[in-house]
Amino acid sequence: MELWVFTSTLVMVYLLPGPDMILVLQTGVANGRLPALATAAGLAMARGAHVLLAATGLATLFAASPWTLDVIRLVGACYLILLGIQILLSGPGLAVVDSPLPPTSPMELRAACKRGLLTNLLNPKSLLFCSVLLPQFVDVERSDILLQFLFLGLLVVSVGVLFDTLYAMAASLLREWLTSHPMMQRLQRGVFAALLIGFGGQLMAA
Repeated sequence: MELWVFTSTLVMVYLLPGPDMILVLQTGVANGRLPALATAAGLAMARGAHVLLAATGLATLFAASPWTLDVIRLVGACYLILLGIQILLSGPGLAVVDSPLPPTSPMELRAACKRGLLTNLLNPKSLLFCSVLLPQFVDVERSDILLQFLFLGLLVVSVGVLFDTLYAMAASLLREWLTSHPMMQRLQRGVFAALLIGFGGQLMAA
């Protein structure tokens, strides 16, 4: 299949609202650009792990053992719900915008990266996406199948980083606007929390 079809598919997928997008936006609005970019880095690492699992055939092995995917799905759902509850209970310290933005510590960046990593890594839909989509664009008649997988996987990660960076920048700009709108600060916290809890509930019921 054509490479542009693969890339277009990725673009459409990354434009659809999901837990990854919501997490980057919420982090950017609540904590600023750097933590949002750290979250994006964690998401990129998780996507890279899913690509490697798909390339080595482990994703297919997981798919053949429904209980393993069920465990990942339930843990991932609980994690998303926990994140949503934390946002609701955090108060001004996490999701309400302060001005000026305090300096971001390395520990905060690591925590943001970890949230991104776990959010995507514990989502079996991301794993199945790679295991189903990538083989459709691999030419099995060629000898460099693994290299094809890795190239397509690089596109998966790169396009994801591009969109996550755009979302982080947009959230940073939104944060500046929210500084002068306290009511909207509380509203965005509730919306982001509800979305994450909703995604967790949807994943649990899948």
